[in-house]
Amino acid sequence: MHHRYLIAASLLALGTAAQAQPAPAPAAAPRATDLTAPWTGPYDGVPPWSTVTPAQFPPAFDAAIADLRREVRAIADDTRPATFANTIEALEKSGETLDRVETLFGVETSNMSTPAYEALDAEWSPKLSAVRDEITLDPKLFARIDAVYRKRASAGLDARQQRLLTRTWQRFVREGARLNPAQKQQLSTINQQLAGLFTQFGQRLLADESTAVSVTDEAKLAGVPDSVKAAYKAEAAERRQPGWAIKNTRSAVDPLLTFGTDRALREAVWRKFVDRGDNGDANDTNAIIAKIVKLRADRAKLLGFPNHAAYRMQDTMAVDPAKAQALMMRVWPAAVGRVKEEVADMQALADAEAKGTAKIVIEPWDYRFYMEKVRKAKFDINQAELKPYFELNNMIKASFWAAGQLYGLQFKEITGTVPVFEPNVRVWDVTDPAGRHVALFYGDYFARTGKRSGAWMDTYRAQRGFPTPQTAIVSNNNNFTKAAAGQPVLISLDDASTLFHEFGHAIHYMLQRVNYPGLANVPRDFVEFPSQVNENWLLTPAVLDKFARHYQTGAPIPQALIDKVKKADTFNQGFSTVEYLASAIVDMDLHLIPDGVVDPDAFEKATLAKIGMPKQIVMRHRLPQFGHLFSSDAYSAGYYSYLWSDTMGADTWAAFTEAGSPWDKATADRFAKVLLSTGNETDRAEAYRAFRGRDPDVKALLKKRGFPTE
Repeated sequence: MHHRYLIAASLLALGTAAQAQPAPAPAAAPRATDLTAPWTGPYDGVPPWSTVTPAQFPPAFDAAIADLRREVRAIADDTRPATFANTIEALEKSGETLDRVETLFGVETSNMSTPAYEALDAEWSPKLSAVRDEITLDPKLFARIDAVYRKRASAGLDARQQRLLTRTWQRFVREGARLNPAQKQQLSTINQQLAGLFTQFGQRLLADESTAVSVTDEAKLAGVPDSVKAAYKAEAAERRQPGWAIKNTRSAVDPLLTFGTDRALREAVWRKFVDRGDNGDANDTNAIIAKIVKLRADRAKLLGFPNHAAYRMQDTMAVDPAKAQALMMRVWPAAVGRVKEEVADMQALADAEAKGTAKIVIEPWDYRFYMEKVRKAKFDINQAELKPYFELNNMIKASFWAAGQLYGLQFKEITGTVPVFEPNVRVWDVTDPAGRHVALFYGDYFARTGKRSGAWMDTYRAQRGFPTPQTAIVSNNNNFTKAAAGQPVLISLDDASTLFHEFGHAIHYMLQRVNYPGLANVPRDFVEFPSQVNENWLLTPAVLDKFARHYQTGAPIPQALIDKVKKADTFNQGFSTVEYLASAIVDMDLHLIPDGVVDPDAFEKATLAKIGMPKQIVMRHRLPQFGHLFSSDAYSAGYYSYLWSDTMGADTWAAFTEAGSPWDKATADRFAKVLLSTGNETDRAEAYRAFRGRDPDVKALLKKRGFPTE
């Protein structure tokens, strides 16, 4: 049983080898009113985006749920003795119709949301949660799973089957299968309430992020690169407003905070951005958050856990919240110490610039601006100087080329031959070194109204070997600002790093070679590992020489500029580490509260004061806009996982360094074979030890960030 609502779409469940495919041809149009039909067209079928409408989903959900209920009922009511084949494997086969419908719905609501989709999401999220509970809490179904589990030692199962059986049994127990009927009813009510609250949170956040700061005097945009101003102009035109519009999303706000010389505008834009969801208006999320945290604590207690963090972390590499806290607090003091140094450098520069005029004190809306000035002063480099060499199409090609060098993956663009949900979406056929089709890759790179903020990877179809071989269909979704007509899209070095990061997730999917769908999903604190590692190849000499070319002249990025970038490699690591870690620490502390009773704003302030948060920095995600935590359970008590994964990532990059080359084939092969292709078929901590010969060393992470290692 591997439905999207049981296995979160963001959990990595990677790509598969299959027979060579015929040349792509336009997909046959599915029946416009039936989203439950198997996908048709090339590559064993593709999503029918071009015919999807909101009105199709209610009957499709009803039909898909009915299919799932019939499949599960047949397993639960089977009168034969329970076996691995008629119970566990039968569950693995179930739910394919609902998988397809939820895939289409999830992508539409994340990428193309409208009031109609928002209404559907609000209606159907609780219903789907109820269906999940109906299955997980079915006593007859669990009795059969338990019967197979109790006889596992004598069942003649291989290692993968044993692991699937054990993980299936553990998941049902963790989700309440052994509760009494009254407790099960209480649990299902909580889960449905949470599903509804998650939808409300996401919709309010999207509404706040759809607003913008309007500018009618171009002088206020002094210092902002022309390409960014052009994007602001285009945003205003789309809104049918005069002048320029700075949308309330990170991709639009950060360039203004980095380059804009008008301090009052920087402050206004910064305040609007950090107060998303926290304005006491119709889009305020604090009451929703308080309800979510309380319901999570109630659920954890019902399931026998001391708190939500313990419940969520049982199936992770860290397991114990204390281990995650220990890692975070190992890094926190060094990061705060570095911030003090960074602020001192910025303040000195600001004081020197004052020259008799009123001096300023560095505030949060000044950090990126003066950080950029210090970068320029210390290393004679600024982000605007780099942008002409980081043209989006070249960076996409760079990510593909690196994957080819490391893993033999090849990419052929087939845009126009398969349906897409938005005209700017591009599609590639991915093949392995033998020329066999292994995946389709969809690239959705630009911000637009109705698309959630940030960057993410999604899976439209996960690889598997059972019950029938299936190749992967994956996507990367970014929010780059689209350039004016006829202009190239120039992205920052940070944006390019994000592109490589998300593509690392996609590579994980493309390389997966698992048999059972239930062994595809990796623990939350492993999820970010492949993506963190993949960032490292962006600044390798081979990639820069081939793809960091000036968008006008085609000239390679000068070696002197590369040297400056390398020299500045650990620059600003205090800021980036503190803004992230503050969010991760607040997340964990919030979900350790036994009764879950909390005032989100007050708790946030108290926690930051307790850990000594520098006043010049705000959390990367304040609680009122923390979509990782409150639009689903996915990253709740799990935001630490980026640091956990990056610790493994830094240590893995050290393995390539020790081998003498970032392109060392033996290391890449071992990395792919032991860690990337195996899903969750083996314990991930054991797999890492098999790859590295030991546990990951946090000193590699500290060294990478330029922090003291002792």
